[in-house]
Amino acid sequence: MRLPSLPIAPALVRQPGATHGWRVAGATVASVAIALALSAGLIAWTGDSPIASARAIYDGSVASQDAWTTTLLYVAPLLLVAVGSCISSSAGVFNIGQEGQVMIGALTGAWVGLRLAISGPVLLVLVALAAAVGGAMWAGLCALMHRTRGVNVVVSTLLMTFIAAQVVSYAVNTSWFLQESRMNGGLVSSESNQLPSAARLGSFGHYPDLRINGGLIIALVAAAVVALLLARSRWGFRLRLRGLNPRVAQHAGVRVVALGAIALMISGAFAGLAGMVLLTTPVGTNRLQPNISGNIGWDGLLVALVARQRPVVAIPVALLFGALRSGGGFLAATGVPPYLVDVVKSLLVLAFVLPGVLVTMLDRRTRAASSTRSVTSRAVVTNEVVA
Repeated sequence: MRLPSLPIAPALVRQPGATHGWRVAGATVASVAIALALSAGLIAWTGDSPIASARAIYDGSVASQDAWTTTLLYVAPLLLVAVGSCISSSAGVFNIGQEGQVMIGALTGAWVGLRLAISGPVLLVLVALAAAVGGAMWAGLCALMHRTRGVNVVVSTLLMTFIAAQVVSYAVNTSWFLQESRMNGGLVSSESNQLPSAARLGSFGHYPDLRINGGLIIALVAAAVVALLLARSRWGFRLRLRGLNPRVAQHAGVRVVALGAIALMISGAFAGLAGMVLLTTPVGTNRLQPNISGNIGWDGLLVALVARQRPVVAIPVALLFGALRSGGGFLAATGVPPYLVDVVKSLLVLAFVLPGVLVTMLDRRTRAASSTRSVTSRAVVTNEVVA
């Protein structure tokens, strides 16, 4: 005898809805408050004043138009790195070598800017293209190693960062490469010559007013375009499908291997553009230096992580990290160790990332428990009907 289907009580099966977002938001606010409290406690433990430290960060980041200018100079490369990371992560390819790709982008951009005798904006365009190609090729080597030898992309991109640092150091310490030219037989520094004015990004505005550098405009346009492509284009759909399930994507006709390599190279290209922005703006003194990246690659990766791989959300997150970076320089006046800024950034990353993960895990456990109770209830009712 066929048994009638038994309805399941709505309370037994909980579906994720709007309450999930509110719970994540509430947990995020609470975790950020805890992170800030821990940061204040660490600063007080070192014998300094948390209020004075917060004031120093505020003065150095947003207290004046000149401080805003410095903050926005850092926002541009951070956002470019984050946008590139959003592309590779959407495809399920985890690129963590942006720091090295930033350095290689700056290296190739500096070589073109110093070697080509071209005037006008064409030189700047060529520097940008060279930086993007340099970053893309450096990431492409990791894709090639994965394709031919099965080398893990996470491991290869990370280790290539250390090689990139050595390549840049060699370039700025070798006379025939990019080392500073000798002036009147004097000593030379471990840096390149200064880029010509035609190879530098200009700014809108004049000191002491707010100045918007061209790099920020490039980064904002890139974030908007990438967000639109990921959400509305066929290419973006294939990219996301590959990231969610490569096997399904392959059965749907997506060239999984090629698309993953392309996504990794595009991510490297954006990191290379970030290196170009550092090189051609006052942040990098318009010279190639061994430490030109200044951990921008790592911080940009954290921006993408906090933004949960969404390019539009990465804009305010990059602004927050840019403010921490520009304001961190003022902490020296209060006697606070500069590395505490990195500790604060790490705590904030955890505060923004962990709540979503924890709430999702709790929801899954709740749904699993509800499903188990539902199956048990059905079995009991079925046994009663049969009996």
